[in-house]
Amino acid sequence: MKNHSLRALLATPYFTSLVTVVLLVLMFALGSVAYTGFFSLQVVLNLLIDNAFLLVIAIGMTFVILSGGIDLSVGSVLALTTMIAAYLLQVWHWPPLLVIVCVLVLGSLFGAAMGLLIHFFKLQPFIVTLAGMFLARGLCYLISINSITIDDPLFVSMSQTRLSVGDAFVSPSVVIAMVMLALAIYLAHYTRFGRAVYAVGGNEHSALLMGLPVGRTKIAIYAFSGFCAALAGVLFSFYMLSGYGLHAQGTELDAIAAVVIGGTLLTGGYGYVAGSLTGVLILGVIQTLIAFDGTLSSWWTKIVIGILLFVFCLVQRLMSLGAEKVGAGAGNSSGKLGGKPPQPGSSVDGAGAAPWSASVQ
Repeated sequence: MKNHSLRALLATPYFTSLVTVVLLVLMFALGSVAYTGFFSLQVVLNLLIDNAFLLVIAIGMTFVILSGGIDLSVGSVLALTTMIAAYLLQVWHWPPLLVIVCVLVLGSLFGAAMGLLIHFFKLQPFIVTLAGMFLARGLCYLISINSITIDDPLFVSMSQTRLSVGDAFVSPSVVIAMVMLALAIYLAHYTRFGRAVYAVGGNEHSALLMGLPVGRTKIAIYAFSGFCAALAGVLFSFYMLSGYGLHAQGTELDAIAAVVIGGTLLTGGYGYVAGSLTGVLILGVIQTLIAFDGTLSSWWTKIVIGILLFVFCLVQRLMSLGAEKVGAGAGNSSGKLGGKPPQPGSSVDGAGAAPWSASVQ
């Protein structure tokens, strides 16, 4: 009986989300006990201020991983966005709002182009986005091999503005990131597009048989990821006030780590967009703990993140096994996390949530 209860717990769609929340609370509690001044609202808000750009990238990456894909180009697209924005502002003297719109459109087009290659040529997302990573990073150095300082008044104002939250404050970038998070949650769980993303990630062949627009969905997913990477580049430009080809090296791996720690399966079809916020905060807490300690190398951040990834990959595997056993015991042979796959005639394209999507909302 106990074994059955444990398998049922591992199979529940909320298990990894609960684990990440408990881990975040536990880490923050330990930091509060160990270090004076750690337990404060400003420390929490600083996690968001320092990682607003990473949260935006992780949002786009969540949709990609939910669909069963991967996007290794996001860090390079971020750097390319900062370079293009800096060049247009400082050399061509374009209006800042026009520059922002331009880089967001370019990022979306870059992602859509990769989605087209992945779908129509049946290429692996890993290879296509790896090529996109090298291409975007190389384009940075065609613009300039040096850092370009941004002194545009709007960008400087966005960098220096502080919005009061009680006795603490946040930057405008945090507000933008949280608005994007709310929009992404709505897209994922309350729209046809979101249900199609889950369906494609769960079983692309079944999604095709159901008549879902798989190709259009894939292209839109990578376009959205490119948009998020470009928006993160704009936020990073506010944060650094510069464009540089070496910006955000390895950020794509941090984003993947945040998404996985947040509870999204790398195999696709299962996860929560909100979980990526928890993943980003956990990465931020690790960095903050090391900074408060003062005696540990910053490389310990990578070590701890690596250990966490191993643990969460193991938890995901246990969840899969638990779901298979629970499903087999209930006469459900699909073995899918969160319940049976979509059936022909189900309301995937309807206005409300489809019956099979209840586990991912």
